[in-house]
Amino acid sequence: MQYPFLSTAFLDTLEETGAVDPRRGWAPCHLGGGDHFLPLYQRADSRGEYVFDFAWADAYQRHGLPYYPKLVTAIPFTPVVGPRWRGDWSANALWEGVQERAREHGASGWHLLFPDQLAREVLAELPLIGRQACHFRWFNRDYADFEDFLGAFNSRKRKSVRRERRRIGEQGLSATRHSGARIEAHHWRFFYHCYANTYRVRGQRPYLSERFFLRLAETLGEQLLMVLAWHQGEPVAAGLYLFDDHTLYGRYWGCVREYDALHFEVCYYQGIEFAIERGLREFDPGVQGEHKILRGFEPVITHSLHWLAEPAFHDAVADFCQREARHVIGYRDEARTLLPYRREE
Repeated sequence: MQYPFLSTAFLDTLEETGAVDPRRGWAPCHLGGGDHFLPLYQRADSRGEYVFDFAWADAYQRHGLPYYPKLVTAIPFTPVVGPRWRGDWSANALWEGVQERAREHGASGWHLLFPDQLAREVLAELPLIGRQACHFRWFNRDYADFEDFLGAFNSRKRKSVRRERRRIGEQGLSATRHSGARIEAHHWRFFYHCYANTYRVRGQRPYLSERFFLRLAETLGEQLLMVLAWHQGEPVAAGLYLFDDHTLYGRYWGCVREYDALHFEVCYYQGIEFAIERGLREFDPGVQGEHKILRGFEPVITHSLHWLAEPAFHDAVADFCQREARHVIGYRDEARTLLPYRREE
């Protein structure tokens, strides 16, 4: 199974269901097609990108320059690292195509978000600014099962995780995992209710529609994992993951009632168990959340690449990113001291 987010099934579903649409600030202007394809979007704002450049946009505005539209190569609403194009593109071919699109759309620049190492190596000679961030990721060190994983913890942190998992049963809760055809229609209805609720309680509109998820079930069903939490036979929470042959990606979560430690069980512990059972090497649970550290998720550096057409701003942003990187590295190093693993691990 290949990386799911760059697949035609995933990207086309975003467009077909209206999640990616010029009226919502995402105007597709891709390069190539089929097996030779670079996703490219003209953006009217920066929502749904998770690489925060709002201060850059404000600086442009203060100087009387338009920051939008800009061009973005990314997986919309999906801040996970991976390849960023299909096919064998050279750096020059990509650069020429992007520059042409930038002229056509009057774009202030190009931003490539969360590329993998191979993509960064291919583009290393281009005049792009590197920016860093810190996310958290779990690594499978050939664990036999969840208890084997906990065996790598120090005693106090191991007891803490076991206590959280016991709380699930003590509250009359249980969790089930469903994949592929085992995710039934009523599961999807409940999941979407939970997903949408996480936005509505904050007064926000969900990025994705129920039709998006139902369509995804048809096209990528064998790469979907749904975790459902139950209380006395009724569902009370749901989490949805995607996975490939190497990595589990935790993406969406919601609940209808709050319970102690339920989020950790649905979004982290069930995912770790699944990854161990499937022999997956990594688990990316999503952005932010320092609470992940104590549960075995390690701080890692992620990257984005940026080009701004206005030379003075390009130089100023390059200087900012260089200074910011020192703080990001320092944060990563400090976060590593909080990991629950025994020192020899």
